[in-house]
Amino acid sequence: MKTFCGRANPATGALDWVEESEEYDYHQEIARSCYADMLHDHDRNEKYYQGIRAAVSRVKARGEKVIVLDIGTGTGLLSMMAVTAGADYCYAVEVFKPMADAAFRIVKKNGFSDKIKIINKHSTEVTVGLDGDMQTRANVLVTELFDTELIGEGALPSYEHAHLNLVQAGCEAVPHRATVYAQLVESEQLWSWAQLQPMEVDGRKLLPPPAVSHCAGAHSVCDIQLSQVPPHHFTPLGPLCTMFSVDFSKPVSSAPQSHSSSFPAQSSGRAQVVLSWWDIDMDPSGSIVCSMAPSWTYPDPQSAPWRDHWMQSVYFLPVERRVAEGEELSLTTTSMYKTVCSVCDFEAPPCRPCCVCQAHLVWTRTRFGELNDRQRTQSYVRALRSVIKPDSVCVGVSDGSLLPIFAHMLGAKKVLNANSMRGVQILGIRPDQLSSTDLAGEQISVLIGEPYFSTSLLPWHSLYFWYCRTALARLLTPNATILPCSATLCMVAVEFQDLWRIRAPCGTCEGFDVGPMDEMVQQSLDFRESHEAEPQPLWEYPCRALTQPRAVMTFDFLQCVPEQPIRCQGSLPFTRGRCHGVALWMEYQLNDDIKVSMGLTRPVSEEGACEWSLHRKQGVYFFRSPWESSGDGRASVSYSFTFEPSIGDIKMDFTVASQ
Repeated sequence: MKTFCGRANPATGALDWVEESEEYDYHQEIARSCYADMLHDHDRNEKYYQGIRAAVSRVKARGEKVIVLDIGTGTGLLSMMAVTAGADYCYAVEVFKPMADAAFRIVKKNGFSDKIKIINKHSTEVTVGLDGDMQTRANVLVTELFDTELIGEGALPSYEHAHLNLVQAGCEAVPHRATVYAQLVESEQLWSWAQLQPMEVDGRKLLPPPAVSHCAGAHSVCDIQLSQVPPHHFTPLGPLCTMFSVDFSKPVSSAPQSHSSSFPAQSSGRAQVVLSWWDIDMDPSGSIVCSMAPSWTYPDPQSAPWRDHWMQSVYFLPVERRVAEGEELSLTTTSMYKTVCSVCDFEAPPCRPCCVCQAHLVWTRTRFGELNDRQRTQSYVRALRSVIKPDSVCVGVSDGSLLPIFAHMLGAKKVLNANSMRGVQILGIRPDQLSSTDLAGEQISVLIGEPYFSTSLLPWHSLYFWYCRTALARLLTPNATILPCSATLCMVAVEFQDLWRIRAPCGTCEGFDVGPMDEMVQQSLDFRESHEAEPQPLWEYPCRALTQPRAVMTFDFLQCVPEQPIRCQGSLPFTRGRCHGVALWMEYQLNDDIKVSMGLTRPVSEEGACEWSLHRKQGVYFFRSPWESSGDGRASVSYSFTFEPSIGDIKMDFTVASQ
């Protein structure tokens, strides 16, 4: 059986469905999984181990045999902890077959096969009885079913079924309890991800359409590394509220529920955003706590544990509203596997956000932020002002771009684009389908693009603009302006503060050999993924530059896409540090004077500190193993890049060596 996988095609801007082998989907899932991140999370593992030891001891103190049900066992780590703590038997349930197979090998390798049974099923399909998957109900329930929203992975239905069918009444549970917290804040940075803001173009105010500005937006969570949003980027309007708790040792319901917390506004401002996170108590007394709080809540931020499998949640209110200091407010969460937040007074009921303008369905959060970036907007406006003339015929090539409306406001004679904007002719066709008839017999004098395309995953996928320019060559005037006129692929070797954990082999975890999982992940990476870069929003993941940034390839948009590949190679010497890989991004030259970077937004400091764009993801090529450099100039990273015009993609290879 073959698997069809969607892959962005930079040459056409479309999502192509490629036939892969039946193993591909598994390999893709494993290679990009966060299993390694979880195993490297010592705080999580240690707290689970402590909680499991305590639960096993409580059951033994009652004179009972300890039978453990471990739902979502993954590598089998928590089951092995339970047996080591004295459990008599463990039923470890894992629905993902490759992971269940790895767990079986790990359990066997560690000598626990006689005490742990791996069940490759969804927990709701597990049976109990003489001929069932479990011989008897468990009296200890161990689970790791959580995501950034706590209950977003469908945890509650699994708990509900387990209490009804798989565990004894009054069982011990690890974790025992979870508590969700939320705080109402004002934040210009975060709110810019929710709504299109008014902007100025050449002294004239451009307002978003009423359908967009009055839209409540999408209710989906925005999960980010909130530790990277410093406290001076938001203003708390209320205290940190305890919204609700769930006791996992008792039957739970998966039915929708609402929880409210009332408080007086602690300062005046604009209620815009709700920040949220949770913690879990591993024991009934609450003495073993694993917290998802961002680092700036800690007395010593450096002591905060880092994890990427659980982050923090940002919710955007349906409408921005003014609040006065001392005003009584009520913050409400409504959960049905997902959480929705609203703030209201005591007379107005909360409403569930629902996008009616379509913009929130097609633009990502960071795309809203990019369109609202005033400095970026001014760069494009200045570049357009230098080329737009009263007789200009402009064509815009980008998804959901405001550049055509800017060109119209700056006085262009005619503007065509695929976007619905007043004063701009809408084209519902691909660039290669555009004809002189669509231009009323005229030729294009200005071709503009950011470029941005919703199908782009990696930075260089926006080279689709180059292909559009090539397709439109027959309709361009001899001296047509192309904006941007060129693009440059840039790279820098980096040492990650924490992101390296998501790709690093674990070896042993809390004293258990999890090598079979490392082997499984590496096999999946070797299937294809280890030879490719992956997209990451590097502003969320601090890193230090170990080389100077370098422009490695330039693409001249004034010329058509060449028929032959473009190749380049070279090397960069390391400074002192531990190199985990290479960061890659694109920079666009709008004209002779104006450049826009989709990666580094400032020069690298002497210490190697990097500041990254908040709006675009960069490419990260992880080395199979980190490279230590003493900074003596003898170590360097060698690179080779090949741009393949036939597929619109860039192949790359890196090697690290000492002289």
